[in-house]
Amino acid sequence: MKIAVYAFEGVSMFHLSVPQIVFDEVARQGLGPWWTTLFSERAGSITTAEGYSLGGVAGLDAVADADLIVVPSWVDDGREPGAALRRVVLAAHDRGSTIVGLCLGALAVADLGLLEGRSAVTHWHAVEGLARRHPGITVEPGVLYLDHGDVLTSAGTASGIDACLHVVRTRLGAEAANRVARSLVVAPHREGGQAQYIERPVAQHAATDPIAVATAWALEHLGDELGVDRLASEARLSRRTFVRAFRASTGTTPAAWVRSRRLDEARRLLETTDLPIDQVAASCGFGNPVTLRQNFASAFGSTPSSYRRRFDARA
Repeated sequence: MKIAVYAFEGVSMFHLSVPQIVFDEVARQGLGPWWTTLFSERAGSITTAEGYSLGGVAGLDAVADADLIVVPSWVDDGREPGAALRRVVLAAHDRGSTIVGLCLGALAVADLGLLEGRSAVTHWHAVEGLARRHPGITVEPGVLYLDHGDVLTSAGTASGIDACLHVVRTRLGAEAANRVARSLVVAPHREGGQAQYIERPVAQHAATDPIAVATAWALEHLGDELGVDRLASEARLSRRTFVRAFRASTGTTPAAWVRSRRLDEARRLLETTDLPIDQVAASCGFGNPVTLRQNFASAFGSTPSSYRRRFDARA
């Protein structure tokens, strides 16, 4: 898969590197022939926000055969995309390319008209500006990324890593995304939204944080009953205090977190084992295949059996 990353004058090196680091790791791990290329309106070089000159940048013709086009951030003055860039990106979208706007790059994707009538997310400090600029877009400030299949947007800065790992997960499976995440030493999936990292960050050290103690225990006992009272007991907190602290720490509810972790484990088992579906359901705490199928279909739009056929990693 070819990924074209837009490199504009004044782009920060961090934003420009995020999609390259994640997607190039796919090839380094031997998971597939993925490669990235940088492009701009003119072939040659660009100057980054840090003042470095970056050469080897392709022209707009690099978009012609790209499967994924990433706008990793956007210009400081917030101007709309130029006519040439607009033309090639929209043409690529029309032929089936996926368009990704990371962080402030969501503003450019919105200006292209690809998000009208849809939901989107961007960096928290640009949320109100995006809503004013495009009242037809439902701006969701409390999530890390939003994927519509053909268009994806992410929240601020490091959330681009989450979004790129999501791309790997949807195309190559959870096990592949986990391998990439492990190699990069990042979490394969973060719960909650960007608000938890802005207003009330909570330390995640198992030795001192009762929520980390409870979640670490839960991950080892996904097949058990994991109600709020049981988790609160592991954290040695009252039910009310636990629920409040859990949301502050993770950005979600205990029930939603447990369900997501059980689905993660179900995907891993479906990809890497030949366990029957009923055993997968029991091992992950869903109790029976019907409950697993309902939750799996709601989360991934697929049945467990179809997912296994698509992402079986045992070969």
